[in-house]
Amino acid sequence: MNKSFSDSYAAAGVDVTAGYKSVELIKSHVKKTVIPGVIGGIGGFGGMFELPLGEYKNPVLVSGTDGVGTKLKLAFLLDKHDTIGIDCVAMCVNDVACSGAKPLFFLDYIACGKNYPEKIEQIVKGVADGCVLAGCALVGGETAEHPGLMPDEDYDLAGFTVGIGEKDKLVSGENLKEGDALIAIASSGVHSNGFSLVRKVFNIDEKTVLRRFSELDKPLGEELLTPTRIYVKPLLALMDKIQVNAISHITGGGFYENVPRMLNDNTLAVIEKDKCFKKPIFDLIQKCGNIPERDMYNTFNMGTGIILAVDSDKADEAVRILNNEGEKAAIVGEIRSGEKGVELI
Repeated sequence: MNKSFSDSYAAAGVDVTAGYKSVELIKSHVKKTVIPGVIGGIGGFGGMFELPLGEYKNPVLVSGTDGVGTKLKLAFLLDKHDTIGIDCVAMCVNDVACSGAKPLFFLDYIACGKNYPEKIEQIVKGVADGCVLAGCALVGGETAEHPGLMPDEDYDLAGFTVGIGEKDKLVSGENLKEGDALIAIASSGVHSNGFSLVRKVFNIDEKTVLRRFSELDKPLGEELLTPTRIYVKPLLALMDKIQVNAISHITGGGFYENVPRMLNDNTLAVIEKDKCFKKPIFDLIQKCGNIPERDMYNTFNMGTGIILAVDSDKADEAVRILNNEGEKAAIVGEIRSGEKGVELI
């Protein structure tokens, strides 16, 4: 008989026992996300959730999926993996909430070069923390080892969420009109977009992530790794009291790409930049990269994570509700008649 390679999976670079250990380590984190509707626990072939159909006359499911992008490089360099999962959840659930839906459950997917159970636990801890902030359940996920395809220390993270909303209460933008007030809600920082440019501007590596700037109250890497803010609960609280006519999540593409996504034809969003929230990190990026202002607003959130529109006579009340929910909100502009788009003044 010819000599052959071992047929064990471990010899091929996949440690099945590490996978088992990862599952055991993450169980406590998953448990804290359990909400009414969850059926069973993790470990099955599918995550199960009972829809609260009795609470809705005409329920609509709203789904969202996204990843964290190259912000992961900061987590690698700092060897800090317990917040990147919050970013993953935020990028999915914030989009669903912009439709007026409540996220019900979430699933994550981790692809890694090598399964280090303690690292996987920290990643999933962040995912679970994000689910708690969003009020949804973590009902399943997948961790896949990719030896030979990815370096041992690297991983990628993506997620998927499903929410539910009443059909006649979903935020579609159809009620948007001239004269509506535009309200901004502050971001926590760069969030999870524009990091390819950020890494180029600062020449991000093991040394530069530790660099301190007078403009920042923490090292550069820590500032950039600040997790994306999750807006689900404040948005739902607002929509429970006031009709919201349109919502835009300011993600990749900044103001110029995302604000028009909530507009109707012949409506123009006019936003006063000085009334928006702006964090020092964005001035620093612009200065260090010598980046034109338009490019900044076409790439980053610039300190504003959400722009939403309400009837003008409800604007002050909307700001008050959002501030009471722990957000920083302000009236920053209005909807005017004109070619569909956004004008920053």
